[in-house]
Amino acid sequence: MSIATVLAKAVAAELNKHVFSLPFEARMSVLPSFEPAELETVRVSVVPVSLETERTTRSSVKYTVGVDIGVQRRIQGTKEETVEAMCSLVDEISDHLMETPLSECRAAQLVGTINEPLYAAEHLTQKRAFTGVLNVKYLLFT
Repeated sequence: MSIATVLAKAVAAELNKHVFSLPFEARMSVLPSFEPAELETVRVSVVPVSLETERTTRSSVKYTVGVDIGVQRRIQGTKEETVEAMCSLVDEISDHLMETPLSECRAAQLVGTINEPLYAAEHLTQKRAFTGVLNVKYLLFT
């Protein structure tokens, strides 16, 4: 199994151990896709997206793994209310991962997160759904 896939599964498992303000079950996926009816509840998809390998010595390698965490839900109330609630959830996820090591992959060190753009505006208007993507980067040394 790929290092990126192992790490994505560890991220999903870590998110599922914590209680957030809105309930969800995170799942590792390679191609998340949901029908509108499936977005009545919060959907969190953890997707491995990048793997950078760098030799640090003859016998050790540094891996930089990028994982996208997609957070989706149909609009509940107004667009503004939905964006506020869901952006807060994305912030909670980011804060939790920044503070908590991955119990299923202790060697991984979170080096940063990027949440840009904060949400997909076209999904709000065209699909009446919030979609936010948090990219997290982990370092692993072997």
